[in-house]
Amino acid sequence: MNHGIALRKLGLYPSFRKSVLRNLSTALILHGRIETTEARAKEVRRMVDKLITKAKLDNLESRRYAHSVLFDKNAVYKLFEIAKEQKDRQGGYTRILKLAKYRKGDGTPLVLIELVK
Repeated sequence: MNHGIALRKLGLYPSFRKSVLRNLSTALILHGRIETTEARAKEVRRMVDKLITKAKLDNLESRRYAHSVLFDKNAVYKLFEIAKEQKDRQGGYTRILKLAKYRKGDGTPLVLIELVK
């Protein structure tokens, strides 16, 4: 049975998985859109949506949390700018679009994940 499965393992060991997701989240916030695999995009969506929701509070706790997750100081500043823009939105800050592209090495379908404006 697959009850209670909280996250996708992505075929990675835990510390590397955490690092990959943090890197993808940082890149998504800095650039607004990134191209990755579908499974990774779905996990990044979970992280980024939680980050934006916490950033909407704009207090010391949320800033410290953002600094602990994101690798770049500029990404933290941009996250709080995005949170101000999304103040009225109740969720769904990201969009996943399937592309007609496949990764060259293993043929995995690629998607585009972007922030909704």
